[in-house]
Amino acid sequence: MKNPIIVALDVPEASAALTLAEAVAPAVGAFKIGKELFVSAGPDIVKRVRDTGAAVFLDLKFHDIPNTVAKAVASATRLDVQMLTVHTCGGSTMLERALEGANEAAEQTGNEAPLILGVTVLTSMDESDLNEVSVNKTPESQVIHLAQMATGAGLKGLVCSPKEIAPLREVLPAEVKLVTPGIRPAGSETGDQKRVMSPADAVQAGADWLVIGRPIYAADHPREAAEAILDSLN
Repeated sequence: MKNPIIVALDVPEASAALTLAEAVAPAVGAFKIGKELFVSAGPDIVKRVRDTGAAVFLDLKFHDIPNTVAKAVASATRLDVQMLTVHTCGGSTMLERALEGANEAAEQTGNEAPLILGVTVLTSMDESDLNEVSVNKTPESQVIHLAQMATGAGLKGLVCSPKEIAPLREVLPAEVKLVTPGIRPAGSETGDQKRVMSPADAVQAGADWLVIGRPIYAADHPREAAEAILDSLN
């Protein structure tokens, strides 16, 4: 994708998601379908968004025993998604099985295997949140630890906050793709995100794709908001 903007379709109904997708498609590179929309609209929403010609990032953050994750990833691959997420804290065996599930399903269906993205530390978490769940590390050190484990298991993409992009670029192979939520244009509210950055700063730091939700879908004119963000990157 030449356009690095992935718009989060974080709306509760299929009709609203499709209206938003049609409105902003010319100004963005892909659409993210997360838990709220997927649970509400079902797997068919992936096909309906794909029918617009757009790429789909399925963000369900699979985290379970390896066999279950492998089967879930295989099912997502059959839906013809271009990216999907798994939690890296599921461990290397789970990640390896996820890759196997994607590749086997792709071979069976003729679809291209999606880029499997390992979720490191959620952008809503800071050091105190990590300590609460017995992770006695800073977010940066935990992200680097999980990222190195995930790429060692074969993953070629990661989800991280903008704050960890530069440190990851120092230690990971150049071909590893970084997808970053927590993107907030100047003047935007941060909401429940704690580790944020502007779109231009994130790209300069080394992000490949930017996941942007509320600053676009909650704007009075979503397409204009997306175009303004894209202009800020040029």
